[in-house]
Amino acid sequence: MVAPAEKTAVWKYTWYVAKPVMNALKEGWFSELNELWPGISLSLEVDKILHSEKSEFQDILVLQTKSHGRALILDGIIQCTESDEFAYQEMISFLPLCSHPSPKKVLIVGGGDGGVAREVAKHPDVENIVQVEIDSQVLDVSKKYLPFMGKGLTNAKLNLHVGDGFRFMKQHQNEFDVIITDSSDPVGPAVSLFQVSYFELMRNALKPGGIICSQAGTIWANMDIVIDTYKHCQNTFKKAAYGCAAVPTYPTGQIGFVLGSLSQETNFKEPLRILSENELDAFNLRYYSPEVHRAAFVLPRFAQKALEQHVAISTTNNGNSDYC
Repeated sequence: MVAPAEKTAVWKYTWYVAKPVMNALKEGWFSELNELWPGISLSLEVDKILHSEKSEFQDILVLQTKSHGRALILDGIIQCTESDEFAYQEMISFLPLCSHPSPKKVLIVGGGDGGVAREVAKHPDVENIVQVEIDSQVLDVSKKYLPFMGKGLTNAKLNLHVGDGFRFMKQHQNEFDVIITDSSDPVGPAVSLFQVSYFELMRNALKPGGIICSQAGTIWANMDIVIDTYKHCQNTFKKAAYGCAAVPTYPTGQIGFVLGSLSQETNFKEPLRILSENELDAFNLRYYSPEVHRAAFVLPRFAQKALEQHVAISTTNNGNSDYC
């Protein structure tokens, strides 16, 4: 977390020129330090603390940064910055939406900043979006301080529920074409969203042929999380895949997603819905395109081999492997 300061104070900072500075974090900078990424810290220079509170579930911090616009921090981890949030929001939304033949009803679990709802609502086939967010304070803070994303929470297609995603899906089975889990990392309230029981709940909440997409960590620092999450997805769905996107202010500059389908015919590497250039412009898509969709599933050799090793073991057990 950041050093104590008044919420409205402008932080002082010091320039260090021509020599390295060891064993100190600069005053006026937010630095993300977490055991999930040992030995790595991303720092953002801060103009102003816009909001700081502890909700029932987590610490919430909103910063005005020098070069990345506004930033949302939960439990000391950067969730999004104004400069690059669109990369994550577009990919976690359009990878599953464009892999489904007719995604009319979509469930979003988490996503309290509103960015995923903003993107899902753009897809022309989507008629109804249901969102379940456990922390009402994140919703309120995002609407007030992060309107570039928070506007998604007031979209006419959206039905918003404050509550537990597990409980909600138990009560809504065989109901959704696509389920998107926009979770924070597997610490605090988000730990349960990376367990096999959660993937089973999603499977039961889907209509036949339904598709899921969940945040799944980075291959550069969390290969164990990537493999475990992919394993849960592969063992629960008939088809599974892992894809990547570049997000500069996330740890290692990259984030991954697991996708699962109840249809044996799904090929995540080839989008079913090919958005035209006119549609991409009309939807204000700055990262996603059909070409980027295909490229997301082309992994570096070390990551490909790590997942293939798991697939070889898992295929022996259930025969449901479809490695992408």
